Amino acid sequence: MTKDFGVKPYLFPMPTYMIGTYNEDDTVDVMMMAWGGICAEDMVALNLEEDHKTVANLKEKKAFTLAVPGIDTIEQSDFFGIASANRVKDKFERSGLHAVKSSRVNAPVITEYPLTLECEVIEMQEQPYGLRVLGRIVNVIADEKILNEKGKIDCAKIGAFAFDQINHGYYAIGEQVGKAWNSGSELMKKQ
Repeated sequence: MTKDFGVKPYLFPMPTYMIGTYNEDDTVDVMMMAWGGICAEDMVALNLEEDHKTVANLKEKKAFTLAVPGIDTIEQSDFFGIASANRVKDKFERSGLHAVKSSRVNAPVITEYPLTLECEVIEMQEQPYGLRVLGRIVNVIADEKILNEKGKIDCAKIGAFAFDQINHGYYAIGEQVGKAWNSGSELMKKQ
């Protein structure tokens, strides 16, 4: 038996990404977003509403960072989704987090976020459903605390969390339960 819910954005999990930009006075702005992700080997797509301060910053600076927050920053990260830099001018300072300037793009790197993509804006597409920002990844930065003994990123160490659009919750991510392009390989052998 099933139940219809109509048209809703009910996919689970949804990502929690942090967009870092500089304001016109070079202060740091960070916004949490869930509507976007990887769209090519070296590209990300962000689906945003025009009225965000972050959108004005993207148009002006043509650069951003896209970070994966860890559970240890869930309070600050959620705040970045609640507070608008259009109204809360000291938004980043209130968080208590720290930023350094990216060496590759004109955007801040939030030092407490364990995984950050440094990106340059390639295209801004005004769509009937909002603004799509396409960004080229120019580098990936990972905190050494999330690296394994071979120097590779260990996703279980990120402490990432996903967004639940249905009940407005956050859920921890971390346990590996299978191996991509391997867990289903036995089914390939069936005739």
